[in-house]
Amino acid sequence: MSAVGTRAPAAGARRAGDLTVTVCRDDRHFAALAAEWADLYGRCPTATPFQTHAWLHSWWLSYGAPGRLRVALVRRAGDGRLVAAAPLWLTRARVPTLAFLGGPLTDYGDVLVDEDRPEALPVLAAALAGLATRAVVDLREVRPGAAAERLLACWPGPRTRLPDSVCLELPPVPVDELVRRLTSARAQRSRAKLRRIDREGIEARPVPAEEVPGALRRLLDLHHRQWAGRGVTEEHLTERFAEHLGRAARRMAESGHARVTEFLVGGDVVAADLMLLSPLLSGGYLYGADPALRSLKVDVATLLLRNSARLAGEAGCGTLSLLRGDEPYKHHWRPSVVRNQRLLLARRRTAPALWVRAAYASGRRWAADRLRDRSWAHGLRRGLRTGRGTPPSPGRTDRRRATS
Repeated sequence: MSAVGTRAPAAGARRAGDLTVTVCRDDRHFAALAAEWADLYGRCPTATPFQTHAWLHSWWLSYGAPGRLRVALVRRAGDGRLVAAAPLWLTRARVPTLAFLGGPLTDYGDVLVDEDRPEALPVLAAALAGLATRAVVDLREVRPGAAAERLLACWPGPRTRLPDSVCLELPPVPVDELVRRLTSARAQRSRAKLRRIDREGIEARPVPAEEVPGALRRLLDLHHRQWAGRGVTEEHLTERFAEHLGRAARRMAESGHARVTEFLVGGDVVAADLMLLSPLLSGGYLYGADPALRSLKVDVATLLLRNSARLAGEAGCGTLSLLRGDEPYKHHWRPSVVRNQRLLLARRRTAPALWVRAAYASGRRWAADRLRDRSWAHGLRRGLRTGRGTPPSPGRTDRRRATS
């Protein structure tokens, strides 16, 4: 299937001026869109690595449900070139809901829109409205400035915006420049950690694309061992997650959207890191580290950040993202705080479901914030009473960049 060749309008296509709209509901059709998707991805400056066809299609193979795929496609009527796309599926929620492919495993959700065809966005919004006759459109983890953010302005029905996850971001500069951003005392400690890594002779080995699936199996094993007994995310232990990650990262490594690095001591792999990259941003998605690194007093977070900064600079990424999570250790590097958004869109007939869903989401966030505040305060009071230091972080446990 050519990405730019002339084609006749597909069966069932709806015309909107010089654009046509179709909805992909078939797994094989979605798989066949890879080349066209990559062409459109390259013309969408707001796209993150999580909007690549490799990531989305792999997730669908592992987590999708038959008959629920809903990928809206907008093309030029003349030559059929893809100019906008929304990768959605009809979830199993109690209220029928259209959500981004990728689910909770995806740190940033978005649609794709050709930057030279902004008129495609209202056409895409109309296509989503056509899919939402009995469903609420619930778009999670939309980064500020994303193409999906502009859907609100052209949405024809009820809509609202809620806060979603916090992401922390750094400039894509070498680690030495990041250290210079720190206070004098913290910079001194960070330089000592970097010297320690060098003294231990830890070698960073880039993993070729063809070896990525095997390297990710080793990464997941290290990840499991590292977090054993400390609240590992259960999904990271499943076979479907391993299959998704290996399949997606292999294709993304071939296209330059992923890098796997193994860290060796004396020829043995002691840590591994998966980095996802796009022109807009890069971010370390998952890592694993041998608990034996603790005996060497190697700071894993510093090891990984130095490697991530180097890869982001080499790839020309605009931002080094620490991805989702507001864990205190990330703030050591003085990052910028960026809040993702959750966009809820509906037709008038489904407006009650939208407001119920919005109230439920807001209530859960309020309750979670209060619970974290109470847990933190309780831990602080206990620490002050017992002299055992600071309480545990209220952030997630085994996501990226936790120290060893």
